[in-house]
Amino acid sequence: MATGLGRRLSAAWRIVRAVAHGLRGLWILRRRFPRLDRAERQACIERWSREMLALLNIDLRVEGARPADGPLLLVANHTSWLDILAVLGARSVSFVAKSDIRHWPLVGAVAAGAGTLFIERTSRRDALRTVHRMAEGLQSGEVVAIFPEGTTGDGRMLLPFHANLLQAAIAADAPAQPCGIRFEDAATGRPSRVALYVGDDTLLGSLWRTLTADPLRVVVRFGTPAAANGRDRRRWAQDLHTEVDALRQ
Repeated sequence: MATGLGRRLSAAWRIVRAVAHGLRGLWILRRRFPRLDRAERQACIERWSREMLALLNIDLRVEGARPADGPLLLVANHTSWLDILAVLGARSVSFVAKSDIRHWPLVGAVAAGAGTLFIERTSRRDALRTVHRMAEGLQSGEVVAIFPEGTTGDGRMLLPFHANLLQAAIAADAPAQPCGIRFEDAATGRPSRVALYVGDDTLLGSLWRTLTADPLRVVVRFGTPAAANGRDRRRWAQDLHTEVDALRQ
């Protein structure tokens, strides 16, 4: 078993390697992406995300039917900033994320370059703009992912879903696919709270806690896609909440 000093040295070295990998990702986005088609971009993002998770000492396991081509709205629970990497490692998607992420060092630049839609959640006008852009993306055949809890939870209980963003799928006549994300100890399979990013957590603090802990596994479990079939967005959000809650267990 590694000593406290050994864990800290290993964590510091992993951070250096992760930063280098992030910078490489930016270079790929700016230099290579313009020459790649959609399928090649998706494969590149998935590979880069899986490699980043590995650098952070996190194993990725994917269960269920991986999302096919769009239009499709992916609906997932949210406990950590690592959720985005986990989903992208399983299936490249266009994320809708809070505007704060745009200003995170390196992470924000990579997210923006990968096509993330940033939303100012306190602004009704910005929410309407985001729904419109989501609908356009879905109509063009994209897979768009959202965290309808609106914030990260502590993993004990799934927070209520905000239904507003589901309007984009209704407008685009696109199905939604539930997705459950769970972090666990890689050795024992027991649920782990190490990767949580809630309350007063900082990005650096969450990263350091994750890297100095025992190895983790993140399980991304996909459910079955279904259309609204006449449900309004609030009823659809309630049904998806039940499905995501079961998938994340």
